[in-house]
Amino acid sequence: MLVITLLLTASTLALAGIGGLYYSYACSVMPGLRSTDDATFVSAMSRINTAIQNPVFALSFFGAFLSLAAASAYSWANGYGSAVPATVAFACYAGTLAITFTVNIPLNNRLGHAAASGDAAAARRSFEGKWTQWNMHRTWLALAALVALSIAWAALGQS
Repeated sequence: MLVITLLLTASTLALAGIGGLYYSYACSVMPGLRSTDDATFVSAMSRINTAIQNPVFALSFFGAFLSLAAASAYSWANGYGSAVPATVAFACYAGTLAITFTVNIPLNNRLGHAAASGDAAAARRSFEGKWTQWNMHRTWLALAALVALSIAWAALGQS
């Protein structure tokens, strides 16, 4: 039981951090930037996109994926009741990664390149709405993953 407890704990901590990040963008960062002028918006988002590339973020971002995968596999291998909900949590988190790598990061990169062109209004128009919409999808998927993890914890207690 020690191994699955450690895996679910690591998963919960990492996922809560990343889910909280997506949520904070949805509730505060993007609404706060919405009222700024184009140059401020593009500059702020470009700086945030650079600053987020750090070891602490990477640990949570990739750690959630790895610990959820391990918790799911370990649960299945040992016949724990946490297997199905841990797998659902993993699938939901994998969905957030798919969105991040196929939508949000490419938009971040285009924003950085567009910012260099000097046309902040065009850069913002091609970025803000789509990025915000897809971040909401990541937020809901992360929340669903956390709910599934809660169920995995409950199921583990009944194993």
